[in-house]
Amino acid sequence: MSFEVEVQIARGNRRIAVSFAGQSRLVALFGPSGVGKTSVLDAVAGLLRPDAGRISVGGRVLFDSANGVNLPPEGRECGYVFQDARLFPHMNVRDNLLYGWRLARPEHRWMSLDEACAFLGIGHLLERRPRTLSGGEAQRVAIGRALLSGPRFLAMDEPLASLDAARREEIMAVIERIRDELELPILYVSHDAAEVARLAGEVVAIGAG
Repeated sequence: MSFEVEVQIARGNRRIAVSFAGQSRLVALFGPSGVGKTSVLDAVAGLLRPDAGRISVGGRVLFDSANGVNLPPEGRECGYVFQDARLFPHMNVRDNLLYGWRLARPEHRWMSLDEACAFLGIGHLLERRPRTLSGGEAQRVAIGRALLSGPRFLAMDEPLASLDAARREEIMAVIERIRDELELPILYVSHDAAEVARLAGEVVAIGAG
């Protein structure tokens, strides 16, 4: 699946202009903090509208300012994994996971709750509340919620940044399995060179300029 992105985004007094085409299963947006990586990811996911440009994923146009195309987030079939997991605190793990599943159209669902739990090793957490989870457990649940939403691709925003070294290694292995076993395309944001070198097939460098 290809990621074809050419966008211009205004953020305060700064303009972000990015153009790339990536064919790898994991394409990383790499650069220091504050240069606009998450803004580009949000634009692909439909959470932010670019000022101009075009976004196509797997040959499907998600945004095209010239032709008036701007699919809503729920129409993009993108599973988003945030840096801080963003689980619903009032729901247990089971209901957090099923929130993603219920969002998906029945014909787009390709993973069941049992399959997600087995893949991620989180079946024993189903009755727990997010506040009782470790950082690594919470991120596994967040990834499961994204997978159960029936995505054609994942958007991952610094998913390892808030984890300690041991948990980082665990979640990095999960991401590799998603990339290699599920063969699910991933657009991945990071400022960590070693992380990107290990995970990414292609790297899009986004600099301060």
